[in-house]
Amino acid sequence: MAHVSRTRIVVSLHQTPADFNRRVFYSILRAGHLIGGPDHQISRDRYRGHEILYCVKGRGKVRIKDRWLSLEGGEIIWIDCSSSHAYLADENDPWELYWIRFEGPQVDMIYTILSSDPRIRLPQETVPVIEAIFERIFSLLQPARSDCAAWVHVEMARLIAHFCDAGTKGGGDNREVFLPQNLRRTLDWMRQHYFEPLRVSALAAKAGMSSTHFARSFKKMVGTSPIDWLRRERVNQAKRQLIETQSSIKQIAEAIGYSDQFFFSRDFKHLTGMNPSEYRKRERLGG
Repeated sequence: MAHVSRTRIVVSLHQTPADFNRRVFYSILRAGHLIGGPDHQISRDRYRGHEILYCVKGRGKVRIKDRWLSLEGGEIIWIDCSSSHAYLADENDPWELYWIRFEGPQVDMIYTILSSDPRIRLPQETVPVIEAIFERIFSLLQPARSDCAAWVHVEMARLIAHFCDAGTKGGGDNREVFLPQNLRRTLDWMRQHYFEPLRVSALAAKAGMSSTHFARSFKKMVGTSPIDWLRRERVNQAKRQLIETQSSIKQIAEAIGYSDQFFFSRDFKHLTGMNPSEYRKRERLGG
């Protein structure tokens, strides 16, 4: 009888983060490195946290709800474990995996932005960087250092940043950006025309959506309402002009789309904690 290799666990780490760390930092619940055999498979209805799997080599399949995705060497995938999910190694070429299950502030929102294609093929030059991040996290967790929570958070932020960067720059089926094309096109238009009177109904029409659906989708994907995004963009533009030009507050307000200086000053103070004149004085003095 032919010998069938079994899954071998190289690294297996557990952590129970304190409540404070869970609220403030990305926290690891479990992490590991395994060399899979044909027997490697996991199936869950739901579980705590999110998981990121990096396939070092070999191949397998991942199910997220009812959707099966292949995963092979050089690919990374993000799974929300609160939904039904499963992992299954390829019988003929079983995978080797680095994996992390984690939780943290706004993780659900980040996943929502990425989830239309949670699987990413990493650029070749990024592969050793990703593997080094996993190895540093493993090192931090065994034994856990007194400052472990903060440094694990830093490494997880790096991992998520590379995950996102791969999604925007990778080839193949990866998206150029995470926003759907109609929302991306509308947002690009808003950036170019932030100083014009913009109504949600007109923006929705540009996106080919109803006003209600556009506002809901925009907030879900961008993290804020279209009007709040516009308000913040105008204030960002005002900050630059306050520091780099000699224009009056009234002139700046008009240049960025406010017909009334009072409303501009009100919004500016609400978002920055100081009025435009105070901001100009402090930033120019470097204070």
